[in-house]
Amino acid sequence: MAKTSPGLIAAKTLVHIAALIPLAILAWQFYDVWKTGSDALGADPVAEVEHRLGLWALRLLMIALAITPLRQLTGQPMLIRFRRMLGLYAFFYACLHFAAYLGLDLRGYWTQIFADIVKRPYITVGFSAWLLLVPLAITSTKGWIKRLGRNWGRLHKLVYAVGVLAVLHFWWLVKSDTREPLLYASILVALLGWRLWKRFSRPRTAAAH
Repeated sequence: MAKTSPGLIAAKTLVHIAALIPLAILAWQFYDVWKTGSDALGADPVAEVEHRLGLWALRLLMIALAITPLRQLTGQPMLIRFRRMLGLYAFFYACLHFAAYLGLDLRGYWTQIFADIVKRPYITVGFSAWLLLVPLAITSTKGWIKRLGRNWGRLHKLVYAVGVLAVLHFWWLVKSDTREPLLYASILVALLGWRLWKRFSRPRTAAAH
């Protein structure tokens, strides 16, 4: 079995730390609000907690989707080692976002979620995005990659739909000021557009040779 290089271990450790820092800051601020009644999380702490967790889920998803274009542009195959980790962190934050909605917003009245899914489109698409992430997270292990073979790649193309649904969820949630959702929508269009360009330019390149 090939040994993992110290440099890769150090890089992965830094990625773990960087991915967990936003959660640590949020947890500390939440504790401060609960303990002292400070305004560290603004006028609506519950909404701020949900927003930040969801935003970091979206950011990490975008970063994970950016790994392939970055690898192709830089010629650094080592970057692919971070894609699964970042994708799982995106799922982790998405789960926390969903849990905060259930526990802090609905306050345990979880059956209300079904009514919200039907009545509120932004919750419908957000919940759909989370549901699609579940099988991707479950099948992210090497064992599942071997079991599924070529079907693994087909299954994990669902991440593109997740990206679209996540951006749409954010867009419909903010309602008025759409500048920030527009930024993420632009990033997603660029990332998916790159993949389409690479896919359709490949046969022409091969024919030229």
